[in-house]
Formats: sequence, C-alpha cells, structure tokens
Amino acid sequence: MQKIKTALLSYGMSGKVFHAPFLDFHPGFELVGSWERSKQLIQLDYPNVKSYPTLEEVLQDDIDLVIVNTPVGTHFEYAKQVLLAGKNAVVEKAFTTTVAEAQELVNLAKEKGLKLSVFQNRRWDSDFKTVQKVVADKVLGELVEAEFHFDRYNPLLSPKGHKETVNSGAGILKDLGPHLIDQALFLFGFPQSVFADIRVTREHSLVDDWIDILLYYADFRVRLKAGFFVREANPAYVIHGKKGSFLKPRGDVQEDDLKLGKKPNLTTWGTEAPGNEGLLHTEIDGRIIKEKVETLQGNYYDFFEGVYQSIVNDSKEPVTAKEGLQVMQIIEAAIESNAQGKVIML
Repeated sequence: MQKIKTALLSYGMSGKVFHAPFLDFHPGFELVGSWERSKQLIQLDYPNVKSYPTLEEVLQDDIDLVIVNTPVGTHFEYAKQVLLAGKNAVVEKAFTTTVAEAQELVNLAKEKGLKLSVFQNRRWDSDFKTVQKVVADKVLGELVEAEFHFDRYNPLLSPKGHKETVNSGAGILKDLGPHLIDQALFLFGFPQSVFADIRVTREHSLVDDWIDILLYYADFRVRLKAGFFVREANPAYVIHGKKGSFLKPRGDVQEDDLKLGKKPNLTTWGTEAPGNEGLLHTEIDGRIIKEKVETLQGNYYDFFEGVYQSIVNDSKEPVTAKEGLQVMQIIEAAIESNAQGKVIML
C-alpha cells in the first residue's frame, strides 16, 4: 500500500486528539512529525516521529500531506505556503477568515494540481449520519423546516488567548459555526439567502459567543444555533416535514473517547450508547408511526480514508475546498446580515 507521508502543524489538542490517532491507525498514512513551537510533546506519544522547530523545515522535508491545524487566523498564510511548496493540504475549520482568502486557496490548489480538503469531521458524527439517512429516506414528506444546534453550558472564557482576543478568526461563528453550516449545506445544498443574529453573552467576552443563523431555501428554512448558556440542551437536530418529524439529541462519542486516549478501530468505534436514539413521528403508507430510530455508527476514519483515496487515486476530496469556500460565503453573509439587520441574498 502506498504511504502518504504526513506532517502536522501543531500538536496541541487538535493534533493529539483529532488527527494523530487516525493517521497512526490508517495503514495508508505515515505520520512523519509535527511542527512544535514551545513544547516538544509528540515524541512522548509517537517516539519515532520528528519534532520540527520551524515551518520551513516541515516544507523542506519529504512530505506529501500537511495538516494545517493551527488557529483560524493563520490558516490562509500557512495553507498557501504548504501549497506553494508542492504539498497537499488538509485545513481545519474555519477554512479561512474571508471568502477572498478561501477563493485564492481554491485557485492555487487547482493551479498546482494538489489536493486541498477542509477538516469538517462532524459529517462523520453518528448523530448527523443518522439524520442524513432519515432525510435521504424521505420519510418526513416535503420538508418545511430544520433546526440544528451546537449547544453548551460554559460561561467561562477559554484559556486559549487566540480564541478570546479580537482577531479575524475568533468567535463562535468561526468556531462552532462552520460545523453547523457545513452540515446544512451538505444535507440541503446552498441557500438563496441568509439572515443572522450574532451576540456576545458571556461576561467580559470580547468575541461573539451566540449565533442564530436562518438559511432561506425555496420551499423550506434551516435555522442554525450555538451558544454557551444552554444547561438543558434542545435536540441537536429537529426536522419537520409535511408528513412527520425527526428529533435527534447530540450523542456522538468520538471526541470524548479520543480525549480519554482511546484508539480508533473499524468495528465498534463511534457507536453511541443506548438512550440517545432519535425519535421519528411520521406517516408511512397511511399509518402513523412513532418510534426510536437506531443510531448509525460514526467514524472520522472515513474522512482520512477519503483523503487517502483522493491523493493516491486522484478522486474527489472528502470535503472539497469549494465546499469550504461555500461555508465562508455563508459566514460572510451572516456577518453582513447582523451588521445591517436584514436578509442578505446570495
């Protein structure tokens, strides 16, 4: 099997939790090392890899793929350098800070003939995969509305300075917002227009920490909400059609398991514990049903498998740069809508 030599651009929580375990587990990747600025930690977990002191040393090495897992405000600069060095790239969300930056990266990757993907791992959450199947099965009839939530209860400010200081990549809109927006676009396509309300709710917060985004489609609406003052969470996914409804609580276990140091596998990984099943209440063949729906298995491994296939067999990336660009278009429209207090046409 051809090996894709891969480097990370940081080994904090993101590199340690979301990337390295899958790069180590997937037989098609070779984790070569990580750029580490202050603490040299990756070799404690992977003794045979390198700790690079500079980005230049990463780019000068024999590397096929670079994971740009640094603060949002650096994504464009680093991803551009990676592509100019002739390396394929995976960029974490938010893809960039502006549409113009995203478009430049899309154009550069195409010009260089390189693969460029955005790490929208939440497409492979167990709860979202289950929602996706329910929608695809068309058991709700013609869609009327959908509402997606990424709710938390955490009034405290993050200890990570780049997340709480005013900068082009800070705030919940570019943190949790890309997850919600990407899932909506992946499921329903690109909307006609956007309305958004963006707020600051935590004491002493300098950045947005509450969002309510309404996506307008021809015949239905999709609302996306996230905030830090939800002690009793709503269902993460609520979809209503003309025949019925589906409600699914957030239940994916992958992030929690990865933080505990558990290693991914292809059999039981991403399996939700009983009790978080979605509720389907609809009419099928003239019969009203109200029942729990078994949750599908999630696995972020599938993202990395898609990246592998895209590089080795020149197939489409699992999340394309164009899709990352579209998420940025929604984010920019949301910022404009909030500033002007009106619906923004796309």
